[in-house]
Amino acid sequence: MPSIAKGTPKTVRQSVTIPKALAAEARRVAEAKHLTFSAALVFLAERGVRAEREAQETLQRNYRRYLKEQDPGRKLQAGDDLIRSIFGADAIA
Repeated sequence: MPSIAKGTPKTVRQSVTIPKALAAEARRVAEAKHLTFSAALVFLAERGVRAEREAQETLQRNYRRYLKEQDPGRKLQAGDDLIRSIFGADAIA
């Protein structure tokens, strides 16, 4: 079995079916960034995974902050931030 150079990511060939609109967006990204269609899909997937991870970290941070806060005014603000991290930036007017 050939060895993989240290630091070289292992890849998996995967066949997926994606909605037409998403394929069009991926092609647009590919053209704009001078990537292949496959590379554009990987780029978009990595961004999505990173965004999801950051959203989870923000949710957990806001939840811990809400639980720890003792000052009523700051607890209200922490609660608002927690609600926004769950339901989105426009959840509270």
